[in-house]
Amino acid sequence: MIVGQQKPFEEIWGMVKDFKKVLVYGCNTCVAICHAGGEKEAEILASMIRMKAAQEGVNMKVGHAAVMRHCEPEYFEPLMDEVRTYDLVLSTACGVGVNFLAQKIGNIPVYPGINTTFYGAVPKPGEFIELCAGCGNCILHLTGGICPIARCTKSLMNGPCGGTDRGKCEISQDVDCGWYLIVERMKQLGRLEDLVEIQPPRDWSTSFHGGPRRVILEHLQDFEEKEEKKA
Repeated sequence: MIVGQQKPFEEIWGMVKDFKKVLVYGCNTCVAICHAGGEKEAEILASMIRMKAAQEGVNMKVGHAAVMRHCEPEYFEPLMDEVRTYDLVLSTACGVGVNFLAQKIGNIPVYPGINTTFYGAVPKPGEFIELCAGCGNCILHLTGGICPIARCTKSLMNGPCGGTDRGKCEISQDVDCGWYLIVERMKQLGRLEDLVEIQPPRDWSTSFHGGPRRVILEHLQDFEEKEEKKA
């Protein structure tokens, strides 16, 4: 899931204070799970903006709404006529949702209400941990299902650096050494010898190549085109 955190309220107020009609637009998937941008959080944030506007003597109408996802048009398009009645949309979706909604909405600005933090999991309620860097070239089959790109502070590919100390990273005793975790996991799997093989220098072009990455499933596109022609 994508993990995010709500921006500081003063930063949000600085974004919205000059608009007359603001919609706080929540996303009920990933950011709802991490209590950053779902319908409940959008409603609370809208109330805070209303109270701040009243305190500052600013004439502002603030609404709130939420859809399942801001990254798929089938969820937000049914509400777009209403959304376009506002001067500003403050999206509490992740950065992907803000980008995508901004492309589709027309000449109305879409501002981010949260900071997108990482791809993570939920080991226990209220705790979120980064496990994947979305690097585009997954090597988890070589490392026991533990990502060295995300979980090693230096994203090393061939074992720990000299700063590892009793399973902890040199940057902090609160941070596990990613390669310590990998070695222990490979021991558990009985595959420790697999780590002896040297991995080549990483091809970072799968992550950074001068433009947004794109995946196209032509068979799905062909199916949709056929269905549209039938209709």
